[in-house]
This record gives sequence, structure tokens and C-alpha cells, in this order.
Amino acid sequence: MISVRIWVFLLSVFCVVYPATGAVNPVTAAEEKEKAVSEPSAIAEGGTQAKEEAKEGECPSTFGPIITDTAIPIEKGKFAVQPTFGLSFVTNTFSLSWRRVSAGGDFQSYGMSLKLTYGLWNNLEVYTVIPYLHNWASNVDAPGPLGERAANFGGLGDISLTFKYRLVEETQAAPTVSALFTPTFPSGHFRHLNPGRLGTDALGGGTYAFTTGFNLSKYVKPFIFYGNLWYTFQTSFSTDAEDEEGNPIERRNHPRDFVTVNLAAEYPLTKKWVALLELTSTWDAGRIVGPKANAAPTALLSLLPGIEYMATDKFSLAMGVNIDLAGKDTNANITPLLSMVYAF
Repeated sequence: MISVRIWVFLLSVFCVVYPATGAVNPVTAAEEKEKAVSEPSAIAEGGTQAKEEAKEGECPSTFGPIITDTAIPIEKGKFAVQPTFGLSFVTNTFSLSWRRVSAGGDFQSYGMSLKLTYGLWNNLEVYTVIPYLHNWASNVDAPGPLGERAANFGGLGDISLTFKYRLVEETQAAPTVSALFTPTFPSGHFRHLNPGRLGTDALGGGTYAFTTGFNLSKYVKPFIFYGNLWYTFQTSFSTDAEDEEGNPIERRNHPRDFVTVNLAAEYPLTKKWVALLELTSTWDAGRIVGPKANAAPTALLSLLPGIEYMATDKFSLAMGVNIDLAGKDTNANITPLLSMVYAF
């Protein structure tokens, strides 16, 4: 099963990279194919517009981080497509006391998300991230109601829409500072879960989430630094549950708000190749408004080393491995990632 999943991932990468390599050739420079964090995890939300970065003083053109968001919006009227692909392998589960314990089986997840970015006005871009997820479970310790020990399920995840506005333009002393606002919609499957699917059919959070915060970037030769500081509010939602007698009921969930802190640095090795390092994290923050949270607190700290290749002034790609270092009440994953950007 694992070998089949690896071949599926590699085949998808091949199908995208093979035509995309033609972008270096003028005959096929317009070729494109379908991102994929964030955010959540979330995969699903990083990437940037490399060409725009080059316009800030002497800052060289780069792909930008894979997960950490950039601060410089795309130019007005410009459009960019960023597909990202990731194959996550669950290695352990982080307990409430930050210890690594057994995950209770073999679990993998394949994510493909597409980020579409448009320059709406000067200093304002809007982008949407549309994720697809496919989960696998096998050799589980706790079988399903009919003895199932393996299952898989795939579908659309939670779609987000982001508005990003540049507040401060980079100077010799000041960084670029942008504000953002992101609503996320519960488009992923989260209700009427089938116990026989062993949790693989849980593709979405079930909540409307609203994220606001700031992005920063600064070129300090020879490094380019990035940072994100976001706060996410989550609405309450209902899911299926059972009472003490086993009768079906609706359970009202009050998820916690959370804070996202991401840091990244790029080091241009040559005009074409750039080294990348990201430190990403999410931290629960209780609830500012609404009923008291009835979900356990979670946290996750991850490290992503990567490499970027600037194929042309319109097309670039990046590869890396996201490694979950520490966490609480969540899974520990190792996730190879491939992301690419084509700007029109």
C-alpha cells in the first residue's frame, strides 16, 4: 500500500514537472499544470511572486518560502498559478504533555492544493487556495465496527480566500509590512463520518475560520527574511456523536482560536538556485468571543529545509521536506513537498 501511494505521488510530480521543464524553452514557456499546506494544515497556505520581490531595491528574484507567506503583493493586473504537492507520513502522535507516542497504525495523506493569485489594485492582491486531500490508514490498532483495519478516502478540503495589502514599502531601514484577512470555508467533509473509514474521511475542520495578521519581509544582503504573525478565530459547529446509551445525537463543538508564527530565510546560491529554511508553528489561544472552548489545546512546531530553482522570469519551483519537531495533541508528520509558480 505504501509503495502504491509513493508511486502515485511521484507520478503526479512527474506529470507536472515534465511539461513544466519546457518553460525554459521559448516554444513551451507558457506551459502550466496544477499547489497544494497549508494550513494545515494545514498545508496549505505559503508561496509568493518571485518577480515582484526583485523590484525591492537590490533584492534578487526568488521563489519565496513554500509555507510562509510573503509580504509584497503581486502587481496590479498580474495573475499567478501555484500548485503544491505533498505526501505526509505520520511517524508518531504528540501527547498532551508534548511526548511522542504511537500513532496507533500507519497513516499517510496526499495533498494537492492550487493557489490562484491576482493583483486587484496597487499594493493589494487576492488569492484563493483550493485543496484536495486523500488519506490512507492501515494496520490500525483500533479496528472499525466490522473489523476494518485499513481504509482510504479523498475529496475537497477547506477553501480559503485571502486579501493582502501592503502597508509599508521596504526601505534601507524598514521592512515590507502587509496586512491580510482570510476567511476559510468548511468545504471539506466533516459530518456523517463513517466509522469504517477509520477517520480517513475527515477532510475539513467544520468551522468558518477568520484569520487576520501581518506579513513582513526584509532583504539583508545576502539573506531575504520573512515573517508571519496571524490570529485565527473559529466559529462553533455541530458534528455527529452518541450519548451514553449509544443513541445518535448532535455534538456542539467550540474550537479554540489559534496563533500562527512563521519565520523563513532564503540564501541565493546563484542566479538560478536559492537555499531555503522555514520554521513554522501554530499555538492554541483559547477563545476571545463565544462559548468556552471544549476542544483540547494543540500546538505544532515544524522545520522545512528546501531548495528553489528559478527556471525563467515567469516560472520557478521549490522542493523541500517539512518535519514536525514538537507538538501537543496532534500528529507528527514528515512531508516531502513540491511547489511551483507560473506568473502571467
